[in-house]
Amino acid sequence: MSRLDYKLLIFDWDGTLCDSIGRIVESMHMASTRSGFELCDDLAVKGIIGLGLPEAIRTLYPQIADEELRVFRQHYADHYIALEAEPSPLFEGVVQSLEALRAEGYQLAVATGKARRGLDRVLKANGWEDYFDITRAADETASKPHPLMLEQIMAHCGVSPRQALMVGDASFDLMMARNAGMDSVAVSYGAQSAEGLQAYEPRLTIDRFPELHAWLGQAN
Repeated sequence: MSRLDYKLLIFDWDGTLCDSIGRIVESMHMASTRSGFELCDDLAVKGIIGLGLPEAIRTLYPQIADEELRVFRQHYADHYIALEAEPSPLFEGVVQSLEALRAEGYQLAVATGKARRGLDRVLKANGWEDYFDITRAADETASKPHPLMLEQIMAHCGVSPRQALMVGDASFDLMMARNAGMDSVAVSYGAQSAEGLQAYEPRLTIDRFPELHAWLGQAN
């Protein structure tokens, strides 16, 4: 398929557009401590980034009871929101690249494991409340790697899987894209290693966000 066929670019948020992985790991550790659970190592926590928060916690702590999960989630949210009093920065080149892609006619969307409340908060912090054509959060649809949020985004934008491209830093992003029948691009600078993501056959792996724009432009 020619890259010229892509009309819709869908981005994960944490670790793809936004440099927030360290805060997620710290918040998960803090919630574990406050909830009385043994700490998982950083690599294990990074391995669940991309899932919805309940699914992520249950993956790390399969034995957790429903009430314990509720308390754990609140501890996580309290700590993360406190850290986000100063919003996590976007990665270098994100703003300029997205502006260029939008100017070239691409539809832009976000598919994230964040909750809607959290996504709206970070979009507002960046002045992006109305920037994307559509955004989908994990608590209003199925969690990654189920393809539902991508299917909803494509339906809203009126494109087929062949015309859509998912960009993400986690296995769940690339699995979701594969489950939806669309191509993906892996980023090496987020939660998971580029080597680990190759199993999901991304069309491209990028080390810096602007490389996506350059790659798409090579077909023109």
